[in-house]
Amino acid sequence: MLIVMHHSANEQEIEQVKQAVKDMGLQAEPIPGSERTAIGVLGNRGYVDDATIRNLPGVREVIHVSKPYKLVSRDFHPQATVVKVGGVAVGDGQPPVMMAGPCSIESELQMMESAKVVKQAGANILRGGAFKPRTGPHSFQGLGVDGLKLLRQAGDEVGMPVVTEVMRIGQLDDVCRYADVLQIGARNMQNFDLLKEVGKLSHPVLLKRGMSATIEEFLAAAEYIVAEGNDQVILCERGIRTFEKATRNTLDLSVVPLVRSMSHLPIIVDPSHATGIRDLVPVMSKAAMVAGAHGLMVEVHHDPAKALCDGAQSLNGPEFSRLMAELQQLQSCLMSAENSA
Repeated sequence: MLIVMHHSANEQEIEQVKQAVKDMGLQAEPIPGSERTAIGVLGNRGYVDDATIRNLPGVREVIHVSKPYKLVSRDFHPQATVVKVGGVAVGDGQPPVMMAGPCSIESELQMMESAKVVKQAGANILRGGAFKPRTGPHSFQGLGVDGLKLLRQAGDEVGMPVVTEVMRIGQLDDVCRYADVLQIGARNMQNFDLLKEVGKLSHPVLLKRGMSATIEEFLAAAEYIVAEGNDQVILCERGIRTFEKATRNTLDLSVVPLVRSMSHLPIIVDPSHATGIRDLVPVMSKAAMVAGAHGLMVEVHHDPAKALCDGAQSLNGPEFSRLMAELQQLQSCLMSAENSA
C-alpha cells in the first residue's frame, strides 16, 4: 500500500500516519518527494484495510500496490536511482557505462593486458571472474582469492573500479576487500540468503537476471537486497533460456524499457553471455543502447583463442576498440534524436 500525502501536509500529520501504520503491525517507509511526501507500507501479506488511514489529516489518497516488489518499484520510488561506483555513475541522465574484461582471471599477464586494452578503448569498469560457477565440475573454476588480488592490482594499475562475482556468503569478506561492485550471477539470482547478506553491505550490487526468471521474479530478487537497506543495485539482462539453440541464450531486450518503466533501478545488458557468439556481440550491444540500457557488460580478452573460459564470445583488443567507437557514434545520434524530439 502507498499513502500519498497532500503537498501541504506537515510533519505532525506525517508522523500520525506513520504511527497508525505501526499500530497495524506494519512498517512505514517515508518517501520524500519534491512536491509531496508518500509513505510506503511494508510487511503486509494480503489486503490492508485502509479505513483508519484514509481519513487521517493530510492524506490525499491511498494506493494499493499488489506487486511482490515495492521498494524497487516506481510506485514507491518515482525518482530514478543513480548508482555510484567510485567515480562512475550508472543510471538516468548519465553516459552509458561500459564494464569490460575477461570472463575468468587466468594470470597476471592476461589480466594486465586485458585491463590495458579495455582502458585504452574507453571502458569505465573492469570485470573479471575469480570464482566461476561452471556447468561441469571439471571446467576451470577460477583462481579464487589469488584472482581477486590480480583483478584489484590490474584495476589500480589502469585506474578503474572493478566488478566480480560472489557465489556464496562465505566469500563476501574476500570479495568486498578487493572489489568495488559485487556481482550476483544468474544462477544465484534467487539465492535469497546471499541477497539478504549483500543487502546489509554498502557495496554496489550488480544483479543478473536468472536464466529462466520472469521480470517479476527478477525485480522481487532485487527487492531482497533493497529491503535490507542497500539501494545501490544495478540490474543486468544476460539472456534467458528458451527452446532456441542457435545462440547460448535468448537476449530479451524488451526487458530494458519494461524495467525502466517499472523500477527506479538502472539496468545494463550483457550481450556476451546472452549470445555466446563473438560476431553477435557488437550488433546486440548497439541494439541494447537503442532499447535504453544504461550500460553494457562485454567480455574482452587480449587473446581469446587461448582463453580458459568463454573465448568464443570474447572480443579481442581491436574488436573492442572498434565497438567502442561505434557506440560513441550511436550515442551521439541517440542524443541528437532525443534533443530534437
